[in-house]
Amino acid sequence: MKLTFSLLLCIAAITSCQQKEIKTEQKPDQPLIGTWHLISSKSITKGDTTVTTPPKDQEMVKIFNGTDFAFFTHDKKMGKVTKPVFDSGSGTYTLQGNNYAEHLAYCNYRDWENRDFKFTVQFKNDTLIQSGIEKIDSLNINHEIIETYVKLR
Repeated sequence: MKLTFSLLLCIAAITSCQQKEIKTEQKPDQPLIGTWHLISSKSITKGDTTVTTPPKDQEMVKIFNGTDFAFFTHDKKMGKVTKPVFDSGSGTYTLQGNNYAEHLAYCNYRDWENRDFKFTVQFKNDTLIQSGIEKIDSLNINHEIIETYVKLR
């Protein structure tokens, strides 16, 4: 009798457990969440503009969740080129209105790690424009970037 009662109690406990559904639905106040494909970029240093859009044989994506970002650039020839390309980085971000800030925690360019950058973002339908200053005195880096992304579906 005790065994039957214990068995029934275990079955009741197991069947009453229910896994909580995780929702990843994008909210209107979280427009960054998702995956973005870089379509154009430029760097402005001391008034000189350089178009830095990835060459035709490379592509770059930037991915956002609610608190973190990651970016990846690679060549489209799967590394089977004279100079293979794979760049990546990730960290945390904050977004308040159009003010966007990144803390780059990990990067294959290790001297860029643990740096904070402030940008402005604009959203136009499925397009994101990110602009701001990247400045690292110790690396003699001081330029403005303007990057345009299209959201992947």
